[in-house]
Amino acid sequence: MQEHLSYEKLSRRALNCMYTAGVIAGVIVIAVIGAVDYFWIFPDDIVVGKWVSLILAVLTLIDILFSPYFRYHRYRYSINEECIDIIEGYLFVKRNIVPIERIHKIQTKKGPIDQLFRVAKVIVTTGGGDVTLSFLEDERAEQIADSLRKRINEIVSEQRLQSGQEQTGSKE
Repeated sequence: MQEHLSYEKLSRRALNCMYTAGVIAGVIVIAVIGAVDYFWIFPDDIVVGKWVSLILAVLTLIDILFSPYFRYHRYRYSINEECIDIIEGYLFVKRNIVPIERIHKIQTKKGPIDQLFRVAKVIVTTGGGDVTLSFLEDERAEQIADSLRKRINEIVSEQRLQSGQEQTGSKE
């Protein structure tokens, strides 16, 4: 029943965007750790707190270095006539399969870092929640959003046609 899916990978822009976002988030986390250390742990000379801070800082640095690499290489998506299939993850790999006929809303979105690297997200809303195709090149995101809108319109037209035929058939 299901045809062979060919998965698409992200562009290099996506990897650069992931690293930049990771560095910014990491700097914020390390700044918070530093502020807690400076104002609370060092003045009160809490030895356990110093070790916890050091471990958190090292884990944050490891995350900054390795998370984007693994997320980039694991991220795959496929879109066909029936569904959207997204595989993503870092430590845990997650797969989302969304039937196109269940889509209620399609939205494209770009944050400041996304705009810098000319990437965008396509957010697909279904009755069960949102699924996001992330780090797509701007052009590709618009292309996907447009093709999904067209496919949804086709499905709605087919359903209306079938509904109209069923009503006509039941009146006779």
